[in-house]
Amino acid sequence: MTVTLINQTYTFDEYLAMEELATEKHEYKSGEIISMTGGTTDHNKIALNFAANLKFALKKQNYNIFIGDVKLWIPAYSEATYPDVMLIEDEPNYYGTGKTTITNPSLIVEVLSKSTQNYDQGEKFYYYRSIPEFKEYILISQYQYYVMQFNKTNQGKWILSEYRNDNSALSLQTVKFDISFEEIYENVNLG
Repeated sequence: MTVTLINQTYTFDEYLAMEELATEKHEYKSGEIISMTGGTTDHNKIALNFAANLKFALKKQNYNIFIGDVKLWIPAYSEATYPDVMLIEDEPNYYGTGKTTITNPSLIVEVLSKSTQNYDQGEKFYYYRSIPEFKEYILISQYQYYVMQFNKTNQGKWILSEYRNDNSALSLQTVKFDISFEEIYENVNLG
């Protein structure tokens, strides 16, 4: 669950300046600055497992992979978020002159928590779909073996595939990359 930090509206540039000095992360929603809740160690392990395996698989290829400290600016909805993992083909497009906020991921991965799963599957996914380069969305449960994969077709439709057991594997459509649930959930105790 997110909590509004300050009862005032700010421009996106004001938010970026404040975020540079902040000791915790905040999202930006149409002028409001929203404090982000902390993640669990399992959440962190899953995001890192996915990003590390993806980085290794795409070594020496023209992709950039970012994890939870890089902001995503969604101009169509005046929103800024911190996705758990983002993949960018070729070079990132940055907002402004800094290197803290990008605008062009083709793949986004979110690890679901009880407080964010409805937002990640609903409103946030709706916002993400406004990004022209965005083609694939992966949602990973941190409480059970469960992954949702959304892929954008050439006709602009989104197709859902679900994976539910510990011997499953995920094949991305955006890039040539396969990852087993054993690799995704490495060192995560779901018991």
